[in-house]
Amino acid sequence: MEAVDQDYLRLTYRPDLHLLFLRWARPVSSEEHRAGYEAALALARDKQCSHWLVDLRTRGLAAPEDFRWVLTTFRPQLRGVLPAPRRLAYLVTPYQADAIDARLAAEEFGLPEEIRRGADVRVFIEELPAQHWLQSGT
Repeated sequence: MEAVDQDYLRLTYRPDLHLLFLRWARPVSSEEHRAGYEAALALARDKQCSHWLVDLRTRGLAAPEDFRWVLTTFRPQLRGVLPAPRRLAYLVTPYQADAIDARLAAEEFGLPEEIRRGADVRVFIEELPAQHWLQSGT
C-alpha cells in the first residue's frame, strides 16, 4: 500500500484492490481542491490505476465551479494517461447525495461525449457498493 498525506487529503493506493482512495479530511480552498486531484493523478499515473474512490463525507461538497472543473477540465486528462475503463466513485453522506446528484446531472447534460469519455462518474452513500462498481469496471 502506498499513501500520500496532506493535512487536507490522504491518498492511498491499494494494490490488492487496484483502487486509489482520496479521503478528504476537511473543507478545502479551490487551490487545495485542484492540487489534491493533481496529486491523485500523479499517483494514479504511476500505478496505472483508473478506478478512484473519492470520499467527500468529511470534507463536504466542492464549490460548484470546482466540481465543474473536475468534470470538464480534469476528467479529460485521465483519458490521455490512464487505461480504460476509468471510473470515479464519489462517496457522500445521505444528506449530500441529492445535491451532488443534481449537480452531476446538470453538469453532464450537454457535455460532449469526448469529455464524458474521460471517466464514468457515479455517486454512492455506502463504500462497499462503490468499491464493487469500481472493481466491476476492470
